[in-house]
Amino acid sequence: MKTRKILMICGIILLAAIAVTLLIFMTEPKAQQEGATKQMAMLVEVVNVEKGDFIPVIQATGTVQPVEDVIISPLVNGQVVRRDPAFVPGGFVKKGEILLQIDPSDYRNALELRKSELLQAETDLEMEMGRQEVAEKDLELVGRDSLSPKQRSLVLREPQLNAVKADIKAARAAVQQAETNLYRTTLRAPFDAHILDQNVTVGSQVAPGDNLGRLVGTEYYWVTLTVPVSQLKWLNFPDSENETGSMVKIRNQTAWPEDSYRLGYLDKQVGALDEQTRLARILIKVPDPLVQDTKEDLPTLMIGTFVEANIEAKEIKDVIRINRNHIRNNQTVWVMDQDELSIRKVEIILTDSDYAYIGKGLEDGEKIVTTNLSTVTEGIKLRTQSSDSNSNPGSATKAGEE
Repeated sequence: MKTRKILMICGIILLAAIAVTLLIFMTEPKAQQEGATKQMAMLVEVVNVEKGDFIPVIQATGTVQPVEDVIISPLVNGQVVRRDPAFVPGGFVKKGEILLQIDPSDYRNALELRKSELLQAETDLEMEMGRQEVAEKDLELVGRDSLSPKQRSLVLREPQLNAVKADIKAARAAVQQAETNLYRTTLRAPFDAHILDQNVTVGSQVAPGDNLGRLVGTEYYWVTLTVPVSQLKWLNFPDSENETGSMVKIRNQTAWPEDSYRLGYLDKQVGALDEQTRLARILIKVPDPLVQDTKEDLPTLMIGTFVEANIEAKEIKDVIRINRNHIRNNQTVWVMDQDELSIRKVEIILTDSDYAYIGKGLEDGEKIVTTNLSTVTEGIKLRTQSSDSNSNPGSATKAGEE
């Protein structure tokens, strides 16, 4: 009985709640439309475009590497008896400067021995020439016509003479080899160099093929860059070794001051694409990378450094240049034409790090819409701040607002 009474009370409460809810919805006031919404043109910012001749700047990144890079290795055996003090990691040496001296004693002795052998062979030749005169007289007594050519050759001792001449050639070659070996005991710098590694000292026993140190040339460094293949036609490479290509500004944003840069020049195009990026590889030549031959306060280049390069491309004539951020989807540009939006398809000749160079689709003096619009439809009304200076700012519908 008690349970039944509770259920009845719950049901009454539920019905009362439903009735109150229905009453609220039935008596809710409705908004009345007082007047029509006034449609306003979108407020935008524009810039005028100009046609002219421009020099694009193509930006690329790459790494520094040496032009000349060699491992010093001996060609003869021996003990190192001298090492130049500059032959240490970080040292600098000039071309032809002695780096290491291998003990030359054995090679001097070998040279003297080979010279004595040559002298003996030359003496044998003189003695043989005397025998040749005697043989010639003997042949005259016997008579030349009575002997066959082979017999005459034997009588004249021609085989013995050829053997002595062969001994002289061998002795001379042995002397030259001994002189070469003696010369090779002195290891010299093949070019003006910076020492990166040094693996030997006085008293070390060395043999042909040993790695004694690493040298890199200091006259030039290369910067290896990668650029899209389509941009190669805009780069000016030198036609000969005596010419220089387009100028390049090289920056290291992580290590150099903001306004510091090094000048380099386009040098060569590597005839192979990068295997990972499929971009074309080019080489930039940077003179005096370690700043040894100039008094200017320039930053030095370090091998393996990742740098940014700005390359001056060939001049493009009679084109329109706009900020690359103003290129919209599908290579289109928004133009304000008679206070209306015109979506133009343009022909982009080249895009560099900052600008796009337009060949067709825009005319000199037209107005480019730089504002990002939320509604993009051909022919929608536009206005600028200058044309709306007399209007109430509070009633303006700004670009980007629904």
